[in-house]
Amino acid sequence: MSKITADSKILHHAIADAKWWRTAVIYQIYPRSFADGNGDGMGDLIGVTSRLDSLAELGIDAIWFSPFFKSPQKDAGYDVSDYRQIDPLFGTNDDLDALIARATQLGIKIIVDLVPNHTSDQHEWFKAAVAAGPGSPEREYYIFRDGKGKNGELPPNNWNSIFGGPAWTRLIGPGGKPEQWYLHMFDSTQPDLEWNNPVVAEEFENILRFWFDKGVAGFRVDVAHGMVKRDGLPDHKEHDKDGKPTPHLGLTPEQSEERVPYWVQPGVHEFIRRFRKVADEYEDRALCAEASVSPLNRLKLWVRPDEYHQTFNFDYLETKFESAALKNIVTESLVEFGSVGAGSTWVLSNHDQVRHATRYGYDHGKVPKQGDGIGPDYPQPDEALGLRKAQAATAFMLGLPGSAYIYQGEELGLPEHTTLESKYREDPTFFRTKGERVGRDGCRVPLPWESAVNASNGFSATGLGWLPQPESYHRYARDVQRGVAGSTLELYKRLIAVRKEFNLGAGEFSWHDSLTSETVLAYSNNGVLVVTNFGPDPLALPKGEILATSQHDLWVADLLEANQTVWLKQ
Repeated sequence: MSKITADSKILHHAIADAKWWRTAVIYQIYPRSFADGNGDGMGDLIGVTSRLDSLAELGIDAIWFSPFFKSPQKDAGYDVSDYRQIDPLFGTNDDLDALIARATQLGIKIIVDLVPNHTSDQHEWFKAAVAAGPGSPEREYYIFRDGKGKNGELPPNNWNSIFGGPAWTRLIGPGGKPEQWYLHMFDSTQPDLEWNNPVVAEEFENILRFWFDKGVAGFRVDVAHGMVKRDGLPDHKEHDKDGKPTPHLGLTPEQSEERVPYWVQPGVHEFIRRFRKVADEYEDRALCAEASVSPLNRLKLWVRPDEYHQTFNFDYLETKFESAALKNIVTESLVEFGSVGAGSTWVLSNHDQVRHATRYGYDHGKVPKQGDGIGPDYPQPDEALGLRKAQAATAFMLGLPGSAYIYQGEELGLPEHTTLESKYREDPTFFRTKGERVGRDGCRVPLPWESAVNASNGFSATGLGWLPQPESYHRYARDVQRGVAGSTLELYKRLIAVRKEFNLGAGEFSWHDSLTSETVLAYSNNGVLVVTNFGPDPLALPKGEILATSQHDLWVADLLEANQTVWLKQ
């Protein structure tokens, strides 16, 4: 058995009067899968508003909405055709106004997903560009190029789409005559915008103001690392079939990343600063980047004082559930982000990742990479082990200083839908790879609210759902967990409540370096001792009042078991 005793140096000093985004617990809603208010099987804003009291009871500070703008829905709303209109699938602008008003009454802020790297091919800008022809100002909104080869029959370069296949599509003009090619780093229905055109930046500045004026508290910026491409659009000489950099013997991740001509280009920082200036025109507004940049000493450059307020910490999300690995990434995060005056964010699941309750049910090496998903032909996870580890990992995360993002349904312990049949799949990744990669539908399945009331477990009054739930979801429904000691829902509620009571988001953080075991990790934050036992042996705890724990019988057992976390008052 191990004992915890000594403290190490302070890595995060307490912050007085911290801005809300420095400490917030932010709940991600994937609109089509949260709650259906009109019975058509698709989640909508009326449904969200009807369930806001449940989120207030959970204790969250803000909601981040995945895209709900007008869209053909070729990529679940990440193909926007009008940035100022709610898609009729989800309701109306008036519905959002009503939602914001009710959320404000409950003390919940609203964050909107902005997609500036690309639009839908149904956006008026793109339709005008196609109609106007080569050399026109309208074409300068996007990245059009003449093809290579004798008759322009070859793409302008060798870039591949993140969804599989080439990143270029050739337009067919009047009479069936082929003409220019346009770039799309994602689906062919998502043409990339040309950010070197100053008009594009002006358009988005006005879009930001439009929603800030409506009371939106912030924006999460999608593919923030991809808005600017390298001058001349050179070939990517070293890439895999998915358009991602191949490993290079002897090169650092930074050196490998720098070889990619369409990600993390220096020119993007000019536009970050322009976004920040707009946000600063308003009071208490925040911007969060979805920037896939590694290592953290590079990512921190995106959250300097005049750039984004925060950015997702994907390195943390991808860290193994192990003592040494977690200690390293937390230390690095607090040091690197702190060096530029920013706070770290923490996240374990989102709409692009296999849910962490399922990831932890595998040996780490078996988990598919981001965007691939798990299908019925893939080895299936240990559901009970995954949930146990997920609860412990969440308890470890919510005690850290900074802001925490939680993905809808993780407070219920929802696993991934790992056996979804091909006939139901909608992710373009599945179709562009001919099923080789099943895609992200498994983490996007509608939520269960009331167990077994109908086929969708209360997601919709009619029992409909745009994706079917796995059979197990009735066991995870909110109504069967509410008020039940030891349930995942009650664990989340308790952790968030204690987090607020002790102001852990802005707290003074240090490690307990007396740990010599590779299987135990502990830290102190504002008078709360957080201890995680990764196993296999039980751990004798120091004296202290138990404030919260993933091990619901710890009060009786008095030993912290493997894959469990406890919070103790020091």
